[in-house]
Amino acid sequence: MDKIQFHNDLKRLIEILPPKIVDALKPYNMDDAIELVLDLGRVGEIRHSDGKTNYLGEEIISDSEIEYITSRIQPFTNDNRSGIPGTLHRISAIRNRQGKVVGLTCRIGRVVTGTIACIKDFVLQNKSILFLGRPGVGKTTKLREISRLVADDLGKRVVVVDTSNEIAGDGDTPHPAIGRARRMQVMQPIYQKDIMIEAVENHTPEVIVVDEIGTEEEAQAARTIAERGVMLIATAHGNTLDNLIKNPILSDLVGGVSSVTLGDDEAKRRGSQKTVLEREKQPTFDIVIEIIDRNTLAVYKNTAEAVDYILRGWPIRPEIRKVDQVYDNKAKEDDSFVQEKIKEEEALASSKLKFSFSRQEYVKQVKDFKKIYIYAVSRTVLDKVLERLNLQAEITRNIEDADIVIVHKAFAKGGTKVLSIANDYKLPIYYVRSNSMSQVQKVVKEALHITDSETLQGYYDDAERALDEAKAAIQKILEGADNIELHPQNQQIRKLQHELVEQHNLSSESIGEGTERRLRIVGGRDFKNAG
Repeated sequence: MDKIQFHNDLKRLIEILPPKIVDALKPYNMDDAIELVLDLGRVGEIRHSDGKTNYLGEEIISDSEIEYITSRIQPFTNDNRSGIPGTLHRISAIRNRQGKVVGLTCRIGRVVTGTIACIKDFVLQNKSILFLGRPGVGKTTKLREISRLVADDLGKRVVVVDTSNEIAGDGDTPHPAIGRARRMQVMQPIYQKDIMIEAVENHTPEVIVVDEIGTEEEAQAARTIAERGVMLIATAHGNTLDNLIKNPILSDLVGGVSSVTLGDDEAKRRGSQKTVLEREKQPTFDIVIEIIDRNTLAVYKNTAEAVDYILRGWPIRPEIRKVDQVYDNKAKEDDSFVQEKIKEEEALASSKLKFSFSRQEYVKQVKDFKKIYIYAVSRTVLDKVLERLNLQAEITRNIEDADIVIVHKAFAKGGTKVLSIANDYKLPIYYVRSNSMSQVQKVVKEALHITDSETLQGYYDDAERALDEAKAAIQKILEGADNIELHPQNQQIRKLQHELVEQHNLSSESIGEGTERRLRIVGGRDFKNAG
């Protein structure tokens, strides 16, 4: 995995500071400092990434110190920003009503590498990605590193649209942090949308990188870029996808929102009111990533599906990624993925846990994964059936993606369009007479060609393997081993493992999220302390 590293040119910033301020900085650790704040008539401040603030002695900032700094930097642009050529430092001015500079915020720019290792698999998919997050969580840092990755490692033509020189630093020569990516500077923020279009029309990029899309015009420019087949990497104003959907200016980035009146049958099928909010069009960005903090990201791998779920009030859980971890690209369930999983299972089979594993059965499970489209059938009931039977299937909201269509017979007349599309795609159609658990379960088994013995045998095989693993771990704990984490399992099997651990007078807990939820059995010093 790429190690997270920090590189800064702090010396270049210190060179423009008055001697009095430089002396005041010496007692403090600047490694995690993010800003130096100098306001006229007040004591200077150092702000750190953990939220702490240090005050620079007791002497207040005077006019002469403000002038000392401003005379050694480039003139401020219309957005009151300047910088130091060849660095990522940014100096922003506060002016009084007469235009005089009375305060400075010196943002300490750093090159941080290794922050995108956890999402590298998404970057390599050639899909447009939108980053969301509050100020200071590292959105621009990730854009900078992605620019270098795509330009240098993938050899793509990358153009960075750099408003206020946020991404590639001040000066005419871009900072080395963006690699071989080209940089187009923006004279004033109001021209960002024009430079975005100019970049596409004049410089034939394969990838465009933009920081802080914040206006309706910029959102429209982003859509124009995406429609021309150019990969777009950008950030936007907003902390979460939910916030962005509700923002009338920027919601177009994720498909836009409109009010729609449903027919009686469709409203009944959804169990909703007749007037609902719907996504208007295909999102500009294929993937949305919320930066929760500097080390945690929440990834919505399918923006269209995520927006639809949020608008309809359905629960949706993004995939959580940690900066200090590396993840495989699990989106591609192709032959290589199958073979890799087979090797993992065969390795486990030869270990002390003695898992029984059928190569043919595993290939069949991966290859036969089914997507089900439902019409007037209770989603809640079907979810419970799939969970109870532990089936390789999921419910899809797009009939074009479906392998099977299940329709409530009583509402079939109202679903003429659905049935017509299903026939066009040659999809098998199955009918339920009611939304009872038994009726839905019966039809699902028929649709997936599953017998009771196959379903139970699959569950018992999984449970047996999981309990064998737990038994082996318990034996190691009793022999003095430290905490042992088991492989991820569903809730029912984890419950059996918990009960088995309790029978041996040991403690266990469930850790991890989603499909990575698993048991940890307490051992070593923790076990002795618990005893």
